[in-house]
Amino acid sequence: MSSGISDNRRNLLDALGWAGRESSNAAVMYHTAMSALLGLGVTEWKALDLLQRRGPLTAGELSQQTGLAPASVSGLVDRLEAKWMVRRVRDLKDRRRIIVEINPDQFASPEAVAVFEPLMRGLAGLYDTYTDEQLELILDYLTKAAAVQREATAILTAQEKGS
Repeated sequence: MSSGISDNRRNLLDALGWAGRESSNAAVMYHTAMSALLGLGVTEWKALDLLQRRGPLTAGELSQQTGLAPASVSGLVDRLEAKWMVRRVRDLKDRRRIIVEINPDQFASPEAVAVFEPLMRGLAGLYDTYTDEQLELILDYLTKAAAVQREATAILTAQEKGS
C-alpha cells in the first residue's frame, strides 16, 4: 500500500464511486422518462423543478441556476409558457423586472401528483429501513455531494464561456 490507503478503504471508495454513477444514471433516466411523459424536454423539466423548489425567479436567476445562456433561458421560458407550465409576471417591487413562476394549476392536479406516487412510495419504504442517525448521515452526504457537483458544474460552465 504505497498510497497509505487500506485495501478495505480503497474497495469502499471504488464501490462508492460506482454506486454514485449508478445513482446518477438512474436519476437521469427517471427524469428523462418523467419529462417525456409530461411532454417536456429534460431541461424544461429541471427548470420547473428549480422553480418549484426555489420559488419564482427572474430569467437572469434561472440562467445562473441552470448555467444556461440568457438567450437559451428566454427560449426555455417561451416553451414552458406556451405549454401553460409557467407564466411571466411583473415584479411588484421593480416593475421593470419580469419574474417567472410556476402555473400552480399544472402541478396541483391529481394526475400530476399520481405520476410521482411510485417513486415517493418506494423512497418512503427505503427511508423506513434507516435509523434517524443514519438518515442524518445520508442527508449530510447528499447535501455536500450536491454542493461539490454544483461547484464542478460552475467550473465547466466558466470553461465553456471562456472558450
